[in-house]
Amino acid sequence: MDARTGRRCHTVLNPLHSLVYFAPEADSEFVAVGLRKGRMGYFASRAAPMGAVGAATVRATFYNFGPVLIGRHIPAAWALATPEAVYAARLRVVDQALRRVLGEDLVRSAELREAAELALSCAWAGGPEARPLYAAHAELDPPDPAVQPHVALWHAATLIREYRGDGHLVALVEAELDGIEALFTHTATGRGFVPEFAIGNRGWTVEQWEAARDRLATRGLVDAAGALTDAGRELRRSVEERTDRLGLAPFHHLGDTDTARLTDLAAMLTGTALANGAFPPGVFATPKG
Repeated sequence: MDARTGRRCHTVLNPLHSLVYFAPEADSEFVAVGLRKGRMGYFASRAAPMGAVGAATVRATFYNFGPVLIGRHIPAAWALATPEAVYAARLRVVDQALRRVLGEDLVRSAELREAAELALSCAWAGGPEARPLYAAHAELDPPDPAVQPHVALWHAATLIREYRGDGHLVALVEAELDGIEALFTHTATGRGFVPEFAIGNRGWTVEQWEAARDRLATRGLVDAAGALTDAGRELRRSVEERTDRLGLAPFHHLGDTDTARLTDLAAMLTGTALANGAFPPGVFATPKG
């Protein structure tokens, strides 16, 4: 299987996972179990499958967040709520958010259940070695696709995302890009967060952002204005190709025919979610060309 086949499927499947981070339902659910309103729910809920881990573990596995932002919420979250309670709240957020952006008819549809079953059938195909965030999620009991197919699909999409994500960190380390440099070069491709959102959301200061630009410029990866040079574009291309190869195992296990079917189903579901406001405006750049 061509690694780009896996990337295409991941590209349309991943928004069904990542919309949970922007769901307005999140604050009330996380506050109800004891967390503080705001960013604490994100850090605690994504880290919860690993247990009551410290800030260094979250920084290592999340990679591109500023340490000051992480330290505001971890490990303080675990004094307010257990990882188990936080993760249960996360699933309630998923249930509500997907029902809102997909609609009840689509949530109950044969197409969504088929997508869930296809995604679940390949989500454990990759091994846990050197993939800590994936491994922690892979040990959780999956939702039953016959009972909550939309939550089951989200769980499978999460496993596939975190499997690919752990591999992506390997590629970034090989490329000698630290967390903020990885974030900077990704925004410079025009296909990630817009820079203004990335700086604040990931907990960096403008000064740190500019210092990262200067380090990258010294390596010849960006110009003085922060635009990628030919060398920078080549480095990002190699990072993405390495990530594709390292993230291929679930789709290779699924096979070409079923991967194509999952891609089609996920594209339909994601298109509906996007049309119904799954993400707020001003977050992602619009690719040109």
